Amino acid sequence: MRNAGYMKEPEDKTTSDGIRKGRFTEAMDPAFARFNASISFDRRLYEEDIKGSIAHVRMLGRQGIITAEDARKIEQGLEQVLQDIRDQRIEFKEELEDIHINIEEALRKRIGETAGKLHTARSRNDQVALDIRMYVLKQCDLVGRDLARLMSVLADSAERNLAIILPGYTHLQRAQPVLLAHHLMAYFQMFRRDWERFRDSTARTDEMPLGSAALAGTTFDIDRQFVAEELGFSRVTANSMDAVSDRDFVAEFIFNSSMLMMHLSRLAEELIMWSSQEFNFCNLPDAFCSGSSIMPQKRNPDACELIRGKTGRVYGDLVSLMTTLKALPMTYNKDLQEDKEPLFDAVDTVRGCLAIMSGMLPEVTFNGPRIMQAASDPSLAATDLADKLASKGKPFREAHELVGALIRRKAEGIAPSEPEEEVPTPRQMVEARRHTGGTASVSVTEQIAEARAFLDQARVGKPEVAGD
Repeated sequence: MRNAGYMKEPEDKTTSDGIRKGRFTEAMDPAFARFNASISFDRRLYEEDIKGSIAHVRMLGRQGIITAEDARKIEQGLEQVLQDIRDQRIEFKEELEDIHINIEEALRKRIGETAGKLHTARSRNDQVALDIRMYVLKQCDLVGRDLARLMSVLADSAERNLAIILPGYTHLQRAQPVLLAHHLMAYFQMFRRDWERFRDSTARTDEMPLGSAALAGTTFDIDRQFVAEELGFSRVTANSMDAVSDRDFVAEFIFNSSMLMMHLSRLAEELIMWSSQEFNFCNLPDAFCSGSSIMPQKRNPDACELIRGKTGRVYGDLVSLMTTLKALPMTYNKDLQEDKEPLFDAVDTVRGCLAIMSGMLPEVTFNGPRIMQAASDPSLAATDLADKLASKGKPFREAHELVGALIRRKAEGIAPSEPEEEVPTPRQMVEARRHTGGTASVSVTEQIAEARAFLDQARVGKPEVAGD
């Protein structure tokens, strides 16, 4: 960020060596200082860091650990630093190592040496644990909103296309006719589970770790519950050692993100196939396609392909974090600095892909006549014919064999030796499956209505889910 010169720089250049004074006799090696610094990526946590510090200093003043006057001075200074960062009037410095020291130094420039009292009764270990928990809770909420938008788009598309009958597939072979709306609502269910996973994971993230200090707690008479209430946490962490070393909630967020990306990738893959000349089931909007540098006729589904490709990237974020965590002894280790980049990358990738899919889907048009032609393949009636024979008393396995033989003879051009059962139409086959969860129009209409009710509750924050 640019330095707008809101305050003259001091003559002596401040560095993170301030926290080395006393124990160390040599300055940090310059190459190691660059290697050790995290400000290039943890600067993203500035709002969480300052909000956590404000709650902390209020508690210090309330408990009489520092004077009320110093607490007010520090809080006001932190509010000014927050605004300075938002206004891009502070230049984060690599030599200050991380977001915590950069903010503390900016505060010192604002209010003088009183800023040093802010770090009373805490460590960067519990400070960063707090920042990340606050960040993950916020991102769970934002991803949930993005998912609600995508689910709404899917429900809208399903409702618009209720009349279209599509061949359903297993093993990528035509299997049975289904409503296109039924197919789209299958993705709604996938994304609903994703929404529920993110919501459920907040229960394990919603613990306030500040007060754990470096690993053993603090000798000061702190009030952890007050800080938790100030920041909106439901409870405080139960064990100080676990609190500073726990990153399970980060891994869970990235796992949830990986599952979500897998679902997005499956949808993207089907749109890629369906929009090909071989299928010709749908047309993707020009705004989400690109051309070829050499073939003028090309219209490539790059938005879908990028979503499919970025899925592996988020999987990599999960593997990276799990590998970092797998062999760490108690408690905090510098390896944990490697938790942030996978987390931030997963957040950016998932939210970007959700925005693209939500923007593209409403503009996808489906080729009804071509889809109906594919759904009218007589072989798709095989299961219904076997069911009909079974309903007349023939064992289903025998009926299955008879119909399979009939299909084979037809494929070989052999005329049937006896009168055939009347072949039901695609519409008849679809409408015969009227049970809950089936593909009949009445069932799919119920699915859409239930989806709308879920989304109405999701928008106000608490739909009914398993376990409530």
